[in-house]
Amino acid sequence: MNAPLPIQVTGGAAAYEQVSALSNEVAGRLAQRLAAETQGEVLFTPADRGRYATDASIYQVMPVGVLVPRAVEDVRIAIDICRDLKVPIVPRGGGTSQCGQTVGAGLVIDFSKHLRRVLQVDAEARTATVEPGLVLDHLNGQLKAQGLWYPVDVSTAAQATLGGMAGNNSCGSRSIAYGNMVHNVRGASAWTSDGILHDFGRFDHATGAVRQLGERVRELACRLVPEIEQRWPKVLRRVAGYNLDVFHPQSVRPYTADGAVNLSHLLVGSEGTLAVTRSLTLQLAELPRARVLGVINFGSFHQAMDSAQHIVKLGHGTLTAVELVDRTMIDLSLRNPAFAPTVRQALIGEPEALLLVEFAGADRAALLRHLDDLVALMGDLGLPGSVVRMPDEGPQKALWEVRKAGLNIMMSLRGDGKPVSFIEDCAVPLEHLAEYTAALTEVFRRHGTKGTWYAHASVGTLHVRPILDMRRDGAARMRAIAEEASELVRRYKGAYSGEHGDGLCRGEWVQWQFGPRIHEAFGEMKRLFDPAGLLCPQRIVDAPPMDDTRLMRFNPGYRVIPLVPALDWRAWDVQNDPATEKTTAPGTGGDPALGFAKAVEMCNNNGHCRKFDAGTMCPSYRVTRDEQHLTRGRANTLRLALSGQLGPDGLASEAVREAMDLCVGCKGCKRDCPTGVDMARMKIEFTQADRRKNGWTLKDKLVARLPDYAPLAARFAPLLNLRNHSQLLAGVGERFTGFAAARRLPKWHRRHFFNDPARTATREEVLASGRPVVLFVDTFNGYFESVNARAAVQVLQAAGYTVHIAAKAQADGKALCCGRTYLATGQVDEARAKAGELLAALQPFVDRGIAIVGLEPSCLLTLRDEFTAMGFGEQAEQVAKHALLLEEFLAREAGAGRLEALKARLKPMDKPLLVHGHCHQKAFDAVSPVLQVLKLIPGANPRLIETSCCGMAGSFGYEASHQAVSMQMAELSLLPAIRAEPDAVVVADGTSCRHQIIDGAQRRAVHAAVLLVRQLG
Repeated sequence: MNAPLPIQVTGGAAAYEQVSALSNEVAGRLAQRLAAETQGEVLFTPADRGRYATDASIYQVMPVGVLVPRAVEDVRIAIDICRDLKVPIVPRGGGTSQCGQTVGAGLVIDFSKHLRRVLQVDAEARTATVEPGLVLDHLNGQLKAQGLWYPVDVSTAAQATLGGMAGNNSCGSRSIAYGNMVHNVRGASAWTSDGILHDFGRFDHATGAVRQLGERVRELACRLVPEIEQRWPKVLRRVAGYNLDVFHPQSVRPYTADGAVNLSHLLVGSEGTLAVTRSLTLQLAELPRARVLGVINFGSFHQAMDSAQHIVKLGHGTLTAVELVDRTMIDLSLRNPAFAPTVRQALIGEPEALLLVEFAGADRAALLRHLDDLVALMGDLGLPGSVVRMPDEGPQKALWEVRKAGLNIMMSLRGDGKPVSFIEDCAVPLEHLAEYTAALTEVFRRHGTKGTWYAHASVGTLHVRPILDMRRDGAARMRAIAEEASELVRRYKGAYSGEHGDGLCRGEWVQWQFGPRIHEAFGEMKRLFDPAGLLCPQRIVDAPPMDDTRLMRFNPGYRVIPLVPALDWRAWDVQNDPATEKTTAPGTGGDPALGFAKAVEMCNNNGHCRKFDAGTMCPSYRVTRDEQHLTRGRANTLRLALSGQLGPDGLASEAVREAMDLCVGCKGCKRDCPTGVDMARMKIEFTQADRRKNGWTLKDKLVARLPDYAPLAARFAPLLNLRNHSQLLAGVGERFTGFAAARRLPKWHRRHFFNDPARTATREEVLASGRPVVLFVDTFNGYFESVNARAAVQVLQAAGYTVHIAAKAQADGKALCCGRTYLATGQVDEARAKAGELLAALQPFVDRGIAIVGLEPSCLLTLRDEFTAMGFGEQAEQVAKHALLLEEFLAREAGAGRLEALKARLKPMDKPLLVHGHCHQKAFDAVSPVLQVLKLIPGANPRLIETSCCGMAGSFGYEASHQAVSMQMAELSLLPAIRAEPDAVVVADGTSCRHQIIDGAQRRAVHAAVLLVRQLG
């Protein structure tokens, strides 16, 4: 049966009936009461529960249900309801935990959507009070104007919530300078499981119940002083267990500046097991005025580890980070088009490891001297010429972005073997770091695997993930490696959990780390705060074995439903060798879905798609903030469907349709996702499966067959265009076709490029030319905006090229087509036929090495993307290598010095110039060439509008069901930026982008080709 719609009702009876039928009576009563008594979103369908059953760990535990509270009062009510029904509570922020902290068989409460306000900032005291769902980067964005920031700079700062960071005692790259989360929390307001709200702060100021809790914990600590002194790790990076030592500090960095005890520190690192956070008061720091970076290239991993102990002595208090990047991460980054250019700038030859050494402070000149000291030190250590200096902010920021994505980049390895997180945050004293890493490498070798490394070398914390196959023997090997690694940690007097917490992965190791007496005291603390045992049970105390496969994503019952996909996914259907990372041939991985399931499973839930600051990814999530409209949420839904966890309908299930409904196919994830999840291509698979079962609508047919009926429709242009001038016709059209009456449809023209073409060269002439180029004119620029196609011809001819318009070998009255419209509606066979025609027509030119130039990004880039997954083999690969957007071609030619004639004819420009990049341009790194080409115009200063998707996405924004959300996407950044500069010329290469801009801002954007023609003298 199909899953019901998400439960978001005001009355409770319907919720009870739906949920109890699918789950059990307790779940039904819980859903009923939450729906009736709170204002939050109540999500209890199998798909919703499945999307919240995982985080960025290897675990999957199905919750009873999910509550997304709209206000803090919803949380209090939910605690009371759960206490009445004896249902556990699992608080959740960004869902990016590495160890399974945010999954559990209870009610998941998602704070990230609504409870994300900055409640107060005291600039003088340098404090901020925030709600727990606030993302770190969003806080720092608000603080920047005051010269302040919150310096617990975790790699997931763009998606990590402050409540989750506090629960985990997060640390970050710059902890050597600023400490961990616990060192930067001043207070917390939180509910205990009895529903009472407490304010936790300084112990000496505490009264009432908070004072009593503090005194009881102090008694525990006092009677365990010898045990604490003996067993507590003497390192900065210790996040395991509870902070019982606040009453007898053991950390190398004091918890507080004045030595006072702060009871909020008992909650930091408690992973939601002691209380549910209402708000946090944070200690802010002055934002450094300057930073400089030195990147040290090492010939061996051991050299890098051994050098760290010397490097940390530099800087006189300005050293803020020493971060490791290993060879595996370097290689994987070089394969990612988003990261490769940045990484190349940091390399000298082919190093085995890098150390990123940062100095920060107010005096830039002094920081540059410290950079000189670093260069001198490396010379003294026998490594002269090993440092790449990065004194400027731009290159530094770009490299830190790669470093922040490190854990997730490592997960982009294809095949069932993946780097697995379970011993990756062990922290050892810095003098033992090199010896420890060498010994751990030997452990991996004995178990037939290798580790992927990167580290907070400044504080002796390692991120190392051995490559294991969790479908098969991974759990047993994980256990064996953990046993040996723990002995090494004990030998070197380190901490087994140094950053990412305990959760399901390391909870059972808490007793190993602290011994039975301290572990027993942790149990007493848990019972003091949570006598009912409702808050995140089986965490920190009473934890399950780390290798319990029943709790894992790939549990013993996990099976993929056999499927023959429409596209070729064999590149993902491989196995890999854990020791060498070499993969088998495509199609040999044993995936019953022929690679499609393995491609979906590349999502490791890292949450990078939750970013709002830059990039294209998940524009619909930016509007709705719903987990199901996130790349991660969609990938999880697909995985659940492909493994039969959403019922027998598989890809054609209602739950998948709901999750994919707002996917605009922007391809942002293809570029921005560190593990390379390509949801746009996956949507094609879903759409075909869905339409095959449920049929194609009239709207689908009108969109798909546009290239075929366009020649005929153009003859009736005046009649068809009446629709845009009549509300009655637009309304009737919406009813029958699904196209929004509020939208103007593209204007038809009797005269268009294909029946009134520009004068260009014949096939024979271009093949014989010394400066040939073939122009592929797509349906949109050929029939609706012929001015762009004519402008492209004029620009190329002005530059001295012989231009030929690609056409069918046997004319049939129709133009060549890339099949994009058929792909968008799930008609892959028809798209393949169109692609075959186009490939055949282009082949003679490709054989001669002639560039194939296009104007519409979504069409031309189909040649570089989907064509290679349609079964055409080498033919498609060759065409893809020669397919370029107009600006890519011109930028390439300008770089080779072949555009001097064109440059000489361009007149100066004195107006502001804004550029909006089409999503597919962004995905293929094709926006920079647009800026480069526009800069050929004298006086032009093109500025890129930092946007996600414009919201049109082909036909998406024209559809009545999507028109509103389409406009919301545009209003996030694109339209406000255009309105802010009324005199600017706006360049947008995408047909749909230009239509969105004129609809939303009443401004006519132009294709770059048109602007170039305007400037021709």
